[in-house]
Amino acid sequence: MKLGFVSAILPELDLGGVLAFAREAGFTTVEAMCWPVGRAERRYAGVTHIDASRFGRPEAGIVQALCARHGVTLSGLGYYPNPLAADEREAAVYIEHLKKVISAAALLGVNQVNTFIGRDPARSLADNWRVFDERWPGIVRHAEGEGVRIGIENCPMFFTQDEWPGGKNIAVSPRNWREMFRRIPSRALGLNYDPSHLVWQQMDPVAPLWEFADRICHVHAKDVRVDRHRLDDVGILAAPLEYHSPKLPGLGDIDWGLFLSVLGDVGYAGPVCVEVEDRAYEATLDTRKEALRQSGRFLRNYLCA
Repeated sequence: MKLGFVSAILPELDLGGVLAFAREAGFTTVEAMCWPVGRAERRYAGVTHIDASRFGRPEAGIVQALCARHGVTLSGLGYYPNPLAADEREAAVYIEHLKKVISAAALLGVNQVNTFIGRDPARSLADNWRVFDERWPGIVRHAEGEGVRIGIENCPMFFTQDEWPGGKNIAVSPRNWREMFRRIPSRALGLNYDPSHLVWQQMDPVAPLWEFADRICHVHAKDVRVDRHRLDDVGILAAPLEYHSPKLPGLGDIDWGLFLSVLGDVGYAGPVCVEVEDRAYEATLDTRKEALRQSGRFLRNYLCA
């Protein structure tokens, strides 16, 4: 497995700066964020380390040269919008850019793009599956044509009561993953597996590794701490951040030795990328860099990376 990080936590740096830091901190790979240039609509979004909106062979050559210079690979390209948004024009913008990111990954020879399925929280799950059937087959066909695999992250994207009850991503549970792959069985569709989201949903983050081993194409290393006293106070129908906190690996409830040992047992040998969303480390660029260093030191106890 290759140890890397998600570049969203370093928005002040350009791609060269991100890769230089990765090498200095001992990381071998980076998931590069590819949001359209513009204003972020939520935390950790809107970061553009590779601009896929106007990306051709010359731009690919520049990125490849930067990676070669620093000795750091790209684990994948990341863009995490809501393709199942209620507004069809809004969703069309997301889908168009997602296809551009997929094409950029093909030009780079990275062949991995990570994203969300999306969800309209005002619709039932059954209605969301109908929209999925309308919008996602074309995205997957585009990825197949480009030789790119799409890794769907399992974050519910549920932050406020306005997003109750299901958040803005349907790919949040093993049952929904089975349905997703039943509807689109293409091998171009896989999972960007983040164990932390299973933990705060009160699910086992290890057991699904066995069933979905051949679908896992990318892994996020983020921990989570569920505060029982807060959960007891607000209940499971509260917005999730009212009772849990994203943490650095080793500072939460995940048994990383068990998780990574089983991940290896099922045959996974791909990237494991630290995703920093721990607010205790977000004050400055220096503290966020230290968060990545600390996460790397911890995870190297379990990885030969």
